[in-house]
Amino acid sequence: MAGLRDAAQYHAQLRALLPAGPAWDPSLVPELETILSGVSQELARIDARAFDLINEMDPASVSELVPDWERVMGLPDPCLGESPAFEDRRLAVRQRLVAVGGQSRAYFIEIAIRQGYPEADITEHRAPRFGRSRFGSAHFGTWAAQFMWTLNSGPRRRLGRRFGASYWGERFGTNPSGALECVIRRSAPAHTVEFINYGDNQ
Repeated sequence: MAGLRDAAQYHAQLRALLPAGPAWDPSLVPELETILSGVSQELARIDARAFDLINEMDPASVSELVPDWERVMGLPDPCLGESPAFEDRRLAVRQRLVAVGGQSRAYFIEIAIRQGYPEADITEHRAPRFGRSRFGSAHFGTWAAQFMWTLNSGPRRRLGRRFGASYWGERFGTNPSGALECVIRRSAPAHTVEFINYGDNQ
């Protein structure tokens, strides 16, 4: 790694900085080599830890400081259960940092896809209005329908681990759908009424 010194490099640097004279000659004072070796190893360890700290400052490479990032960002997400996997927690930190939210169809469909529903779609209900409603049409609706929408989940992805839906001790592909409902309802605009249609393939 650029800029990262190992113990051998620190050892050579320390020897070069020794004062002149027989009292500081490693060939005449062999104990001096033991001291330089111990100090150089500690300096290399500190250097490596400082480099690790730089990585921990970036959510894209954070590892040891995930709990601290979670404390600042209000994580772990309660929608994802009590014991999310560590990789899911780290991914949640990254996503929370860059998340901007949204109210579009695409935004909520993307939430469903991340929860393991790749064929999710949204139905927006319409209130009856002149020129748009027709006699004989089913589901005429009411004026309140303009604030209603339905997330059609489609079939759940059966295989593979999914962010926010798999936990230690849980068999892959068998997670409950509570996480999807929690995340969707928490993110939905306050004036809307949302429904989730799992169909026949939960």
